[in-house]
Amino acid sequence: MSGVKCKCFLAAAALAAVSLTVSGCTEKSFKNAYDMNTMHLADFDAGSPFYAEGFASGLCVPGNYEKLNTDGVDAEAFALFSLNDGEVISQQNIYERVYPASTTKILTCLIALEMGDLTDTVTVPDSAAIKVSGSSMANLKPGDKLSLSDLLYGLMVPSGNDAAEAIAVHFGGSDEGFAELMNEKARSLGATQSHFTNPHGLPDPNHYTTAYDMYLIFNAAMQNPSFREIASKRSHEARVTDASGDTRTVRWDSSNQYLTGNYTLPSGISYTGGKTGHTADAGYCLVMAETADDGKNYISVVYKAGSYQKLYDGMTALLAKSRN
Repeated sequence: MSGVKCKCFLAAAALAAVSLTVSGCTEKSFKNAYDMNTMHLADFDAGSPFYAEGFASGLCVPGNYEKLNTDGVDAEAFALFSLNDGEVISQQNIYERVYPASTTKILTCLIALEMGDLTDTVTVPDSAAIKVSGSSMANLKPGDKLSLSDLLYGLMVPSGNDAAEAIAVHFGGSDEGFAELMNEKARSLGATQSHFTNPHGLPDPNHYTTAYDMYLIFNAAMQNPSFREIASKRSHEARVTDASGDTRTVRWDSSNQYLTGNYTLPSGISYTGGKTGHTADAGYCLVMAETADDGKNYISVVYKAGSYQKLYDGMTALLAKSRN
């Protein structure tokens, strides 16, 4: 297996995230930033743009900006990170600005888990009645009440934009208030080339991320046991109480085509968790974690594939690179 060895310490990861602006970035400026990687964390103070409080150690930071091992993957931006080996096995345009679509919900879920209690009761607000054509929904109605635990399954399993809206209002008071929490959390993880304006990923020109930033966010989320459980489910049934006090059972099925059986993972690779995304501007997107039969763990990211077929064919080809 060939790949770019990761420089796994805080200063390097923070540098990677902030040294590359999406427009006007040059390979030279990238390499100049990495010339600074011999500096220690103590060289950065809290006022520096390179400082990211609470940033986890052991993260993968590509050693260069060139494309690497891209055969078989037809998408705008993608990467495969080997967490055990500290290698980036494949990469393309990982610092380029992309629209995250519903992969946004990875961050939404993480914030809710950190701020709330799974037994909390959440009331679905009027603003959750989203009318955008093609919007993925969990079929929740204004006035519905359900546990935060069930709501998070409604967010991640069927990719409910209504569930995302309920979470945003519950914790942030509004989309705008929750977006402040999202951007603060992203910055704390070193994902400084991202900006979020809503909890669900519906189109907004000021709502964007990069493949590398989403790796940072997803890596942090996967360290939370509740997130891992929610993000790995094929289906979930929830108990919902409506505004009149009547209860109903709602069943949700995953939007991930590996879980539905429509596509097959490479031999020796098992699914650990992930999130799909799609809008016209974002294309077809998928962020996943996997475990190989030798016990090694990976995170794979694909953004802006041209179709479901290209997304899953590309992701399968990307994951197969871990076995080469």
